[in-house]
Amino acid sequence: MPLNIMTLTRVDMPVSHAEGLKILERDQFCCRYCGLDGKASFENALVMSVDFVVPRARKGKKDPANLVACCRPCNMIKGTRVYKSLEDAKKYVLAQREEMRQAWESKRSHPVARPASA
Repeated sequence: MPLNIMTLTRVDMPVSHAEGLKILERDQFCCRYCGLDGKASFENALVMSVDFVVPRARKGKKDPANLVACCRPCNMIKGTRVYKSLEDAKKYVLAQREEMRQAWESKRSHPVARPASA
């Protein structure tokens, strides 16, 4: 079992390929946060991963009850925060995604003026 360098405590090993595949199959290759269907396209399949609901950095266990299928964008948004439940994590991730979408759309609809070239 490896050590967490920051806290010098033991942490579970990351999920093996076989364990991850079992979790993805259990969740039907669908992100538990945003609902992205990993079977819909090759590009969607490429971004699917397995997430620790209670992160390993917060002493989350490598237990199937603590593992969910998710897309990498949702995994990055969720980060190492700890939530009361999967539903609380889902609410946070979806709210952050919507906030990011609105910021992106506002920048697209109001392009930055470019200086005139000489």
